[in-house]
Amino acid sequence: MTSIVRPAQVRFYFDEDILKLAHTIARLRPDCTYPGDPGDEIHRRKRSACPIERGSKDTVWVPHVASLGWLVLSRDFKISENPAERRAVREAGARMVALSGEDARQTWGQLELLMKYWRRIEELQREPGPFIYLASRSRMRLLPLDP
Repeated sequence: MTSIVRPAQVRFYFDEDILKLAHTIARLRPDCTYPGDPGDEIHRRKRSACPIERGSKDTVWVPHVASLGWLVLSRDFKISENPAERRAVREAGARMVALSGEDARQTWGQLELLMKYWRRIEELQREPGPFIYLASRSRMRLLPLDP
């Protein structure tokens, strides 16, 4: 008997700055993608290739990802100091969780932070944007989007 493969509904986009983590998670979950993702079949769900190319500028991929309804997972240590990136998120209505702090420097620490906050991240995927949350070992806090 042939099993039926259905299309996957992508809900989470991993930014290029956490590509090693993205490869690991996308092999386990059909609802996660990353720039350059060729697509895959996981748990009888077929994820299409990601429409975002590697090397795309924030001004290109942020609005595209927001228009698709995907929540962004990123590692951006300087996002609180980058008004242009916060403005891009605000103007696109994007939703982002940025892994931050020392733990986010290496893939293992990124995985620890992701697993620590995964249930909250799934809840945030259903919330309207725009927003950016910073997730560190000690807390997850909302970053003001105003300049």
